[in-house]
Amino acid sequence: MGIIIAIIIGAIAGWLAGQIVKGHGQGLLVNIVVGIVGALIASLLFPALGMGGGQGTNIIGSILYATIGAVILLVLLGLVTRSR
Repeated sequence: MGIIIAIIIGAIAGWLAGQIVKGHGQGLLVNIVVGIVGALIASLLFPALGMGGGQGTNIIGSILYATIGAVILLVLLGLVTRSR
């Protein structure tokens, strides 16, 4: 059940990040991957910065957390692709 929830949260977070960072909506599968990778980025970055110890205990907190990480990922990818 945890994998299904992670995929749903990843899909929502990836879609939200694609809406925030315009031009990066790539489709459902890529949105899921971006959302899951974004959650991983947030889970590593935020505790290192002293901004929280982990994902929220509720689903809304988890989606928000993953979305912020996914936005960071999309912005970094945008910077890399523009520099080429």
